This record gives sequence, C-alpha cells and structure tokens, in this order.
Amino acid sequence: MASPTIFLTFVFTFIVVPVSHSVPFIVLHGIGDQCSNRGVKQFTELLSDWSGAEGYCIEIGDGTWDSWFMPLKDQAEVVCDKVKQMKELRQGYNIVGLSQGNLIGRGVLEFCDGGPLIENFISLGGPHAGTASVPLCGSGILCIIADALIKSEIYSDYIQAHLAPSGYLKIPTNIPAYLEKCRFLPKLNNELPAERNSTYKERFSSLQNLVLIMFQHDTVLIPKETAWFGYYPDGVFSPVLPPQKTNLYIEDWIGLKTLDDAGRVQFVSVPGNHLGISRSNMKKYIVPYLANQTLSTIDMGKDQVVHHPWDKSSAPVMMEVSSSYSWPSSIRNFFRKLLGLEEDQPHSLA
Repeated sequence: MASPTIFLTFVFTFIVVPVSHSVPFIVLHGIGDQCSNRGVKQFTELLSDWSGAEGYCIEIGDGTWDSWFMPLKDQAEVVCDKVKQMKELRQGYNIVGLSQGNLIGRGVLEFCDGGPLIENFISLGGPHAGTASVPLCGSGILCIIADALIKSEIYSDYIQAHLAPSGYLKIPTNIPAYLEKCRFLPKLNNELPAERNSTYKERFSSLQNLVLIMFQHDTVLIPKETAWFGYYPDGVFSPVLPPQKTNLYIEDWIGLKTLDDAGRVQFVSVPGNHLGISRSNMKKYIVPYLANQTLSTIDMGKDQVVHHPWDKSSAPVMMEVSSSYSWPSSIRNFFRKLLGLEEDQPHSLA
C-alpha cells in the first residue's frame, strides 16, 4: 500500500504542473461599427477558433453612436475600466484593433493605470500618425457641406468635444492649431515637447510584439501609410514619409524605434481596401500572435499558413468600408442640426 506521503506528493505534483493555454484577446472595433455587427462578430470568432484563445469584443456605450461622438479619451477610459474588471484578463491579454479602435487600444496601453498587462498589439488599418481627411460621408450636398465645416472647425472646442475623429485629424498645413487644440493624438503620440511623458513611452515599448497592418488600396486613411506611423512632413501634403523618417520615430517619442530596434515591430502590407483582410492573411499575420506557441501550427515563413478543409482562405472577412459607405441617419441628423437644416429636407440633401 502506498504511503500517504507518496500519495500526497503525487497529487500535489499533478496539480501544480502548468497547463499550456493561450492568452485571451480583446477586439476594439472602428468608427460606425459595433460588436454585434456580423463582420466584427465573425472576425472575433474566427480568430478565437484558429488561435485557441478566448476573444472578447469590447463595446463602448451603444457602439455606433458613441464611436462617432464620444471623445476618444473618454472611450479609452471606458475600455480601461472594463478590462480592469474582467477576471479573464487578469494574467495579461492581447489587443486586436480595427481602424479607430487602435487609437482607443493605444489609449488603454499608454494611459490606463493599474490595468492588466498587454502583451501583443495587432493593428489593422490604424490611423496612428493621424489622418488628413475625415471618415467617408458620401457625395450628397449635406456631406460636402459637413466635410467642409469639419475641416474648417476641426480644432474648435465644440468639434473636439463632440466628434471623435477630430481627436486624430491632423492637417499638415495647420500643425500649430493641431498641437494646441487637438485633444487626443498629440498626447497619445507624445508630440508636445513640454508635456512628453516617459510613462507613455515605457508602456508602449513594453509590448512583446507590435504588428502594424496596412491595406495597399486603403482609401479611408489619408495617407494609408499612417497605419505604419508614416505621415506627411509638417507644412505640406507631399511626400509621405516612411515611419523611420518621421520625428516621432527618430526621436523615439513613444518607443516605436525602441521596439523596432529590438525586432518587435512587424510592418505588414496586405491587398485590399480598408479592413478588407482575407482569411489566409488573418491566419498568417494575426493568429501567430494570439496562439500559444505550443498550440500554434502556423509558421510566419512565406506561404506556410494553416488551411481548414472548409475554409475559403482567400475570401475577405467583410469589415471593409466600401466607396458607397455613408453616414448613418443619426449622424446625418446631427449635422443637419449643426448646419441649421430641417429634418424634412428633400432626400437629395442627404
């Protein structure tokens, strides 16, 4: 008969042997979207299925409306509070950002005190260095007027407080106003010389991996290279500087150069318009950073990706913003009121 000591030793040894598991991840959607939409749900579920990691789409308020009208600082604070309350994330987690959601995710990474550790950050079409154009509205006269109004008043206190994209609209020919009045991106990118915060840089450069995915035919982000932290020089709209030629990188304001020098940044370019990523590219460029290495059979080498028999690997997950995209009626109504137009204007004005 086995002695009690031997039995207890066996039980204790069995209990404390670590079990391999994947770190959970969160998805932060883009402007005008919401977690319940088919594309975002499918995207999250596929990544979870392929990686073996639990995935959670984090919603802010009602999704679509708040993605447009809640200031980005407030959106980041909502997510900060949520991730700190989720027991599933207490041992660390990864972030997958979609478009504007990347800036919210970076806000959590840089500004959120006392939150769980963020290990990997995978960015799809993020306006990291800003964008020189407002998100697509449409071709109607209301949209034309609204676009002009936004551009002319983008750095006013009212627009900054009521329109989320104003927090990262960076007009190259109006940099002084951008630095003085824009309420989110200058702080996020540590662009203000007198207010540079070493904590933001320390937190950003603590990432294990940063994956920056740019879409080759992106017509939403202006310029598309902002997804890699590339942007225009101050004062002009040409040429587009690669990230390594920007002051943000050269002077290492947020730690991007530190990460890159350590080999922890992947600059990825994929075909398609904004957020139109294929399943095969999801598996190749995203899944390896979500799956535990003992669970993953994916190699980042050329053309070595997992294919399931049922999967149409070249089919894009439908999250992309098409050229026919238009603002929701609630957004158009907001600008009708802002412009002093009545609700019953002819449809041709919408």
